[in-house]
Parts: sequence; C-alpha cells; structure tokens
Amino acid sequence: MLDQGAPPHNGQPAAPPSLGVGARLMRRKPVELLVAEGGRGDGGSLRRSLGLWQLTMISIGATLGTGIFVVLGEAVPKAGPAVTLSFVIAGLTALFSALSYAELAGTIPVSGSSYSYAYATMGELIAWICGWCLMLEYGVSVAAVAVGWGEYLNELLDGTIGVTLPAALSAPPGDGGVFNLPALIVVLLAMAFLMGGARESARANTIMVVVKIAALVLFCAIGVQGFRSGNYENFMPLGMAGVSAAGATLFFSYIGFDAASTKK
Repeated sequence: MLDQGAPPHNGQPAAPPSLGVGARLMRRKPVELLVAEGGRGDGGSLRRSLGLWQLTMISIGATLGTGIFVVLGEAVPKAGPAVTLSFVIAGLTALFSALSYAELAGTIPVSGSSYSYAYATMGELIAWICGWCLMLEYGVSVAAVAVGWGEYLNELLDGTIGVTLPAALSAPPGDGGVFNLPALIVVLLAMAFLMGGARESARANTIMVVVKIAALVLFCAIGVQGFRSGNYENFMPLGMAGVSAAGATLFFSYIGFDAASTKK
C-alpha cells in the first residue's frame, strides 16, 4: 500500500488545492508583497517625485477648493448662522478619519489609499469595492468643483464686462443646461497640468493654494470689519437637524487627507 504522504511517482510535490470562489474573493495580500510591488515599475523602481510639502499642499488645495468655494453655498441654507458648528462637527469627524488613515499609512507604506489598506486587511473583494468607491468619490468631487468654477466664471464675466454665458452652455443639466462649457474647460486645463508631470503639476497646485489662502486671509481681514451680532439671530433656523445635515455636506470638503494617502 502506498504511503499517503509520499510524493507522486514523478518525484514532484503535489500541487496545492485550488481555492474556492469565496476564498479567492476574500484572500488578502501580505503587506510585504504590497510594499515590494509598490517599488517596482516596468523594468525598474518608480522615482518618488512628491514629498511632504507637495502632498500637504495637494490636501489643503482639495479642502479649500470644495469646502470654501463650492460646498459652503449648499450648507448655509440648511444650518444658517450655525454653519460654524457644522464645520466643527465635520472637522472633528474628519480628524478621527485622518488619524486612522495616518496609522494605516504608517503600517502599510504604499500608495493606493483605502484600496491598498482594504486589500491587506479585509480581502480582495472589499478592496475592489473600495477602489471603485474612490473612483466615484473623485469623479463626484471633480464634477462639483468644475460646475462651481463655471458659475464663478459666469459671475465674473457678468460683473466685469457685462457678458453672461447662456444657461444652455453654463448650467448643469438639472438647472436647464445642455452642455457645461466652463466645467469642461477647467477639467481640460487640469488634465493639461497633470500631463506635464507629477512634480510640475504639484508646483502649479502649490502656487494656486498660496493664492487661495491669501484670498481667504484678505476676505477675513475685510469681513471682520463688517461684523454685526444681529446677523446671528435665529442661530439654528432648522435646529440640530439642519446643523447635522449641513455637517454631512461639509464633510465632503475634508476629503483632502485622502488625496495624500492615495498619492504618497
């Protein structure tokens, strides 16, 4: 009788049993393998082109772009003057999320953000879902910023030279628009910056972030002179429900910390 543990007659070890569908979907990739693959390109190692300063500016730029210039107009009607509390709630929530991202980034020092973290901890299926959620997140945020930029451009043209783009070419489809030309232009400009290279686009982003910060500081310096305590009457027009709803909207403006872990 043959020994059950003996190798086959050809001297080769038996092949490991194939994994089932469920096991393949939930298999995890070791951190060591993720780190090793992250340092390889086509025939060589990838050159690191973004440092701490560039990644910080990308994160700040994402937050200032959506939170201050776009999302605020959606949150104020819900919270009224209590939008300040909504910012605090959203900021604290984002703070704890960012701390979790920081710990995961230190444990799994690779690019890919939640996709890589989920692949190493929860399995391939969850990582696949997280990856597509990231694609949706950035797609929605880019669309929101592009549409907001188009509205600001239309107001600038109307206030300076008295020219207003027709709604069919400047408004989103939900507001009567057919083709949002300014939004398309800003997306194409961003694409042109990115095609120039990671380092060059990061440099352009840093310049724009400095300009935005300077504009906000100037706005605060001028706006504080017109402070009126009476503007805070009816502080919570919709109560805490409005404050929490506005906080959920404003959390969209804090996704900048995710950009750092995606590109590092």
